[in-house]
Amino acid sequence: MKKTTPRSDIIDALSLHDLCRFCGTEETWVVELVEFGVIEPKGSVIEKWRFYGPNIARAKKASRLRRDLGINTAGVALVLSLLEERDEIRRRLARYEFD
Repeated sequence: MKKTTPRSDIIDALSLHDLCRFCGTEETWVVELVEFGVIEPKGSVIEKWRFYGPNIARAKKASRLRRDLGINTAGVALVLSLLEERDEIRRRLARYEFD
């Protein structure tokens, strides 16, 4: 079930079912993403899992990597980790650049 903030229509959290619909994927694959540490749900049992902001974005990126490049779950985990590391390095370098 989607939760929204009272003052906007921005999605605050997605259930497992809603995340699957949003990403166009099946529940078993989302569970694999959780098992590989790609995304981290809040909630102790699958039926109560909720996914928030960054995890929703990571799941969407993961689904695109899988769909567009045919990368398996382990590969998706590695690619996302490397992309985040690259982005962090770029942010750190930007602090030292002089115009």
